Amino acid sequence: MPETSSTLPTVRELLTTAVASLGGTERDGQVRMAEAVHHAIRTGEHLAVQAGTGTGKSLAYLVPAIRHAVERDSTVVVSTSTIALQRQLVDRDLPKLSAALTESLGREPEFAILKGRGNYLCLHRIDTGAPEEPDDGLFDPFAASRVGREVSRLHEWAGQTLAGDRDELVPGVSDRAWRQVSVSARECLGATRCPSGTDCFAEYARAEAGRADVVVTNHALLAIDALQEHQVLPEHGLVIIDEAHDLVDRVTSVATAELTSAMITTAAKRCGRLVDAEIADRLMEAADGLTMVLDDLPAGRLDTVPENLAGAVPAVRDAAHACLTALGTERKEEIAEETARKLARTLLEEIHDTCVRILESFEPPLAERRDVVWSSGEPGGEGRRAPTLRVAPLSVAGTLRDRVFGARTAVLTSATLALGGSFEPLARRWGLPPSDSREAPGAGQGSGSGDGSAAGSGDSAPRATRDSGTATEVAAPSDSDRISWNALDVGSPFDHARNGILYLAKHLPPPGRDGLGEQLLDELTALVEAAGGRTLGLFSSMRAAKQAAEALRERVEYPILCQGDDATGLLVSSFSEDPASCLFGTLSLWQGVDVPGDSLQLVVVDRIPFPRPDDPVQSARQRAVEARGGNGFLTVSATHAALLLAQGTGRLHRTSTDRGVVAVLDSRLATARYAGFLRASLPPFWQTTDPEVVRAALRRLDEQAGTRTAGSGTEAG
Repeated sequence: MPETSSTLPTVRELLTTAVASLGGTERDGQVRMAEAVHHAIRTGEHLAVQAGTGTGKSLAYLVPAIRHAVERDSTVVVSTSTIALQRQLVDRDLPKLSAALTESLGREPEFAILKGRGNYLCLHRIDTGAPEEPDDGLFDPFAASRVGREVSRLHEWAGQTLAGDRDELVPGVSDRAWRQVSVSARECLGATRCPSGTDCFAEYARAEAGRADVVVTNHALLAIDALQEHQVLPEHGLVIIDEAHDLVDRVTSVATAELTSAMITTAAKRCGRLVDAEIADRLMEAADGLTMVLDDLPAGRLDTVPENLAGAVPAVRDAAHACLTALGTERKEEIAEETARKLARTLLEEIHDTCVRILESFEPPLAERRDVVWSSGEPGGEGRRAPTLRVAPLSVAGTLRDRVFGARTAVLTSATLALGGSFEPLARRWGLPPSDSREAPGAGQGSGSGDGSAAGSGDSAPRATRDSGTATEVAAPSDSDRISWNALDVGSPFDHARNGILYLAKHLPPPGRDGLGEQLLDELTALVEAAGGRTLGLFSSMRAAKQAAEALRERVEYPILCQGDDATGLLVSSFSEDPASCLFGTLSLWQGVDVPGDSLQLVVVDRIPFPRPDDPVQSARQRAVEARGGNGFLTVSATHAALLLAQGTGRLHRTSTDRGVVAVLDSRLATARYAGFLRASLPPFWQTTDPEVVRAALRRLDEQAGTRTAGSGTEAG
């Protein structure tokens, strides 16, 4: 997608204008990133950019993207990890940037947000009512009453909303209630057939996106656009993937299918009067058969298909196919009949295709399998979850390579992309070929760590990740070598070595399976007391977080907040407002906490966050790597742990003035053979294994924070 010369201001000039207008400070890393993004746009070469917190990476990619869109009168897609990040760009960043650049560009850049169809209210469903849906648990009259009240409120809101966007409804509603007023893309009748098509909120959002210079979406919709045959996103030649470290997990989630007895029963009921009763009854009988099998099936990964399942799944597949055949092809009929037929067909196709995929996943030998199947749920017992069969891809590299990188120019960015000093571990998972160790051109010459780590550099990267084809990073076909990409690490404006300490508790015993040991709890107590609270505890499981919270509530005088005690957002707010408090939790806190200042001066990690041994997808990926002769632990588990560690330790520094300690209470980070790779994935903190040095530093920080608090109180008085 090479560009020609332009009469528009240069990227550097536009960036200077934007920074000045927004009251910011131009940063070297931001400038280098913007120029590298511009180079990628001009040449069509893909780009991976690691930009630490505080770099200003949003401006660094938005400025060249907007310039390109205005010059070419085209659309640029920006994909973020979550809908919340979408809203941040659309509600805060883009309005200010658009206003700042209007005079320089000669017109005001336009932007829009686009989500999956299921995020918008469906007026047709509001008018006609929702069909019976799969029941995911035992009947709960209290839950049913709550859902009823929520649906009533949604019907009132339908007459007031202008966008029909679920995120605009405050307070929100449960997923079960929202499903009563929304449809998936496959369930939709289409704007030309639907009686409410001219007023459709989802169609209006798509039309707005088609006219915009920048369309902000999320990784889930990007995945749907790549996985489905029909186009979901507007035509675009450039996609910018923010929070790219999360891309593979989001795409994997979208590509995961499930099969439950409730789904099949619902499909049979939806057929109702549309097919002969005998055919619908056959599907209902197949659902009953699957129920008996799933109730006896233990939870966990399925490497071979059990004999009883080998009979039940084909029965469901064949019965669903018979119903589809009986439904016949789509035809014009009364809207009510067409709606009923569409809903039945959609669910039947999903059931049939999932059965086929499950059965086909067991056919190839381990080294050649493309999917993993597992059973989840809790058969029997009060409050059980319905037993479920799930199937997920072992790799999404081929999909991303062919449908994203092969079709347009992509810029991937995050604060965490170079693991073990190399971009290769994540690049392989994205489907990019091995790099030639070039730094992104147009970014200036860098020297030293953080000034431009080229992809593929760094001897501490796992050898298996770089040198062996794996099931997780499937080797690209020969023509993929024509995919050209560059990498750039612009570093961070934060002085991690001066303002942060990485404490490796080398003297502690390795973590065991019986919860947190007494020595670890003693160490945690001493650290929290030295810090005067101000602690974010990141734990590998909720069980460990609760154990630590209960133990420290008896040992220290500081408030201990624990995830699950209240809504996570409220807990984070309480933690931020009370410097003496501590917040303990698990996975969502590793990536979702932004607490600058004195309230957070100690981040504690209880153990290296390797995937759980019973994680069906990660364990299957690791096993597949080993079946190909690679090192599954390094390629899968160590890469997973490095990514989470980098994200978790990044909670400490949110501004340039933040100071503190990251304490990892897992001695393996100091002693294990793979420890060097993990430590090389973290910010360049000053490191120590001496607990007295760390406690003294924390006490000094606590005293300084107390002095600042007292001083501000005096001034206020």
